[in-house]
Amino acid sequence: MSELLLNDEKLTTADIAHPEIAREPQPTAIDHTLQPAQAVAAPLTTREATPLFPDDELHNFRARWDQVQTSFVDEPRQAVEQADSLVANVVKRIAEQFSTERAQLEAQWDSGDNVSTEDLRQALRRYRSFFDRLLAF
Repeated sequence: MSELLLNDEKLTTADIAHPEIAREPQPTAIDHTLQPAQAVAAPLTTREATPLFPDDELHNFRARWDQVQTSFVDEPRQAVEQADSLVANVVKRIAEQFSTERAQLEAQWDSGDNVSTEDLRQALRRYRSFFDRLLAF
């Protein structure tokens, strides 16, 4: 049986959302005053799907997908190209959202503000929800 080796590089959502900006990895200060891991992890056991997009943006993406799918009958090659472009744009938009959220948290850390455990828990929930969706198919 062949073994799958994952080459996890230090990649962030900002690297995907904005590949034109070269980034140096920044060390992250850890706030050891946060609640114990058990208290933070407990609420994460419920697997609720959090919305990835605001309703209007979601509606726009779905409408664009409907157009792509409808155009397949007359122009299959063009429809596949459009589907690829739409998927790439959705993935980029998701990366931008996660990148922005992380940048906001890091800005708080850099300014010396403590980021609340609740803010971090919510961020982790969004990452987990998205991660679970990616692996569901």
